[in-house]
Amino acid sequence: MSHLEPEAKIFACSQSVYLAEKIAADYGIPLGKVTMSTYSDGEFQPSYEESIRGLRVFIVCSTFPSADNLMELLLMIDAAKRASARHITAVMPYFGWARQDRKDKPRVPIGAKLVANLLTAAGATRIMTMDLHADQIQGFFEKPVDHLFASTIFLPYVESLKLENLTIASPDMGGSKRAYAYSKFLESDVVICYKQRKAANVIDTMELIGEVKGRNVILVDDMIDTGGTLAKAADLMIEKGALSVRAICTHAILSGGAYEKIENSKLTELIVTDSIPLKKESKKIKVVSCAPLFAEVMQMVHHNNSISGKFIM
Repeated sequence: MSHLEPEAKIFACSQSVYLAEKIAADYGIPLGKVTMSTYSDGEFQPSYEESIRGLRVFIVCSTFPSADNLMELLLMIDAAKRASARHITAVMPYFGWARQDRKDKPRVPIGAKLVANLLTAAGATRIMTMDLHADQIQGFFEKPVDHLFASTIFLPYVESLKLENLTIASPDMGGSKRAYAYSKFLESDVVICYKQRKAANVIDTMELIGEVKGRNVILVDDMIDTGGTLAKAADLMIEKGALSVRAICTHAILSGGAYEKIENSKLTELIVTDSIPLKKESKKIKVVSCAPLFAEVMQMVHHNNSISGKFIM
């Protein structure tokens, strides 16, 4: 290592230690030591237990609810800045509040932009994340953003299934671009589900655009929350003659009765990453780790190497 190149250290917020440990192991260094002091009223204060002066610091933290995850990340960034770290990269496998990327009705916030402002104000010099709900969120930052694609780890798994008569599907119109990218790489057909909602997380009607009879279908989405969309889409496709239906979702939020919906649906398998920890196990859920991808890209960033080779679609 050049004497001009700062050492790198990896730290983690409390709820992301499970993933940061795997990233650090793949990177080849031990996970840094952080202690958390908590006051009786619930206020907390992180503290680095080793020197980070002049170093490149990676802070791993998926900002899924509750808001404590985001607040802890902001405090750790601020602490690193005040401890004279040279570079501070917020590694956010799951970027929370990303669904609030625009004003879709009057008098609502743009939460994703607010989070971007908070991260910048805290002192982050770089953001690393994966499969943002909306690509344009990258433009909310004035700092470099490394936006990784989970397709890098999903596509090899899909190819290993060796499915014949493969069709890629999007569960809604908004995900059609992602579905077309997968289909182009896999040289398969594409179908789109058209849905209308009564309210958030409540589907009114769903129709299928395209033919799935006699096909093995893979639904592709960036996240799965209540599971209602994917369960309904899978059931609809089986009714239309699909041989099997699988789903690929990067971020396994799985709130409310999602696990029950997945178990009771016609889905053969749900493939997710470990950007968010599963609340419980399920025979239908397959987890593919994103740790090797993040570890490799973090090394490339640290050594100022191009990361374009990690984007396979």
